[in-house]
Amino acid sequence: MYRPKEGEFITIKSYKHDGSLHRTWRNSMVLKTSDNQIIAVNDHTVVEEADGRKWMTREPAILYFHKKYWFNIVTMLRPKGISYYCNLASPFVMDKEALKYIDYDLDIKVFPDGEKRLLDVDEYQRHRKQMDYPDEINQIILDQVEELVDWIKHEEGPFSKEFVQIWYERYCQLTHRM
Repeated sequence: MYRPKEGEFITIKSYKHDGSLHRTWRNSMVLKTSDNQIIAVNDHTVVEEADGRKWMTREPAILYFHKKYWFNIVTMLRPKGISYYCNLASPFVMDKEALKYIDYDLDIKVFPDGEKRLLDVDEYQRHRKQMDYPDEINQIILDQVEELVDWIKHEEGPFSKEFVQIWYERYCQLTHRM
């Protein structure tokens, strides 16, 4: 597996279960890599949807990907506080082209006040039937929702204040913003 270096820019591509491209993020800066995880940041990053539509992220966001968990976490640093967008997704793979994963539709959003919402349940059910998600994957996704809620509840990993502080400071150092 290709392993990008700190400060390197990578592309991130999400796919659907049927192999179709879902979304592409260009120029995400790598903050840390290890055998099992990649931490990166987006800041005013161009995002391209599968239909060709493009938009730009509005604020810095710390991205957390892990090879053992079926989710990834986007920590958005907004003026009104930190929000999280958690994608239920396959563990990532990394090659020279991009960091890649399969998006399984379900998302959990955490608002600055701590409110949590499970999103896109209808989309998950529709795609589960259309793309014939195996029962094994369905069970993994349901188990990982519970794991993710536990992380949120106990402020583990990206949900800890220290995580956000450490990685935002590292981003500022690498871009000479301090």
